[in-house]
Amino acid sequence: MEDYLVRALAREAGVRVIVSANTGLALEAADRHGTFPIAGIALAHALTGAALMGSLLKVRQRIAMKFEGSGPLQKILVESDNNGRIRGYVAQPMTDLPNLDREHIANALGDTGLLTVVKDVLLPELVESTVPLGSGDIAAELTFFLNQSEQIPSLIDISHTIDGEGTLQTVGGLLIQALPPYESDIVQQLRNNTQELPPLADLLHSGKTPEEIVDLLFGEMPYKILEERPLHFECGCSRARSEQALISLGAEELRQIIATEGETIVDCHFCHEQYLFSREDLEDLLKSL
Repeated sequence: MEDYLVRALAREAGVRVIVSANTGLALEAADRHGTFPIAGIALAHALTGAALMGSLLKVRQRIAMKFEGSGPLQKILVESDNNGRIRGYVAQPMTDLPNLDREHIANALGDTGLLTVVKDVLLPELVESTVPLGSGDIAAELTFFLNQSEQIPSLIDISHTIDGEGTLQTVGGLLIQALPPYESDIVQQLRNNTQELPPLADLLHSGKTPEEIVDLLFGEMPYKILEERPLHFECGCSRARSEQALISLGAEELRQIIATEGETIVDCHFCHEQYLFSREDLEDLLKSL
């Protein structure tokens, strides 16, 4: 199944539902960062959360979410935009824990720490909000953020399936959110519907599409599919941006690199793309200053 999400609206009931299937981008991120299973699954959950939160943005807007916890993963940082372009990394990709169930994944992040959400909504200043972590479960932390920080009755659910060796097979997410005037009862009603169904990732793994899952969730409730949006792992790094990063170090620092190392590699945290700058390249940058 291709990576994409579906946005649906039940206008009369005052609720929207978003379902994502994004196994491919999660596997690409895990491969790029060489993650051990539990780190890769935790990163997959965070990337799924980024896909869901990004679907709420308007054109050209972006969102970044940083989970800093007391567990061995230490930090997960993910970013998304309105076009389904998603990237992210985990600070300790080689974290290894024997159990890969939801509780142990939450423990890998830790229940003490902070979730920082930064939005670029095309205003002069970035919009930043911070809430404490409560469990280490990515979906629960994002649900708490939407309900407490943004005061919008919401539910986020993220799940995955693995094979016998602990390799990620399927990951997907669900966002249920009330519309103004924000009656929370409708969110609870759909929450009850989800509890009568198998886990979302199990449905995806069995061949159900996001559209079919939306239909199962709404039941007899009238709704309309608004959008099907492709999702993919994409990083905004480039050699030109790496050059600007080196230039920002200043002339003295560049001279020091040339004298001691002769060359340098700029390694992108998000995608692990590496940009090699030879002595000649560095000297050219120095001249540009």
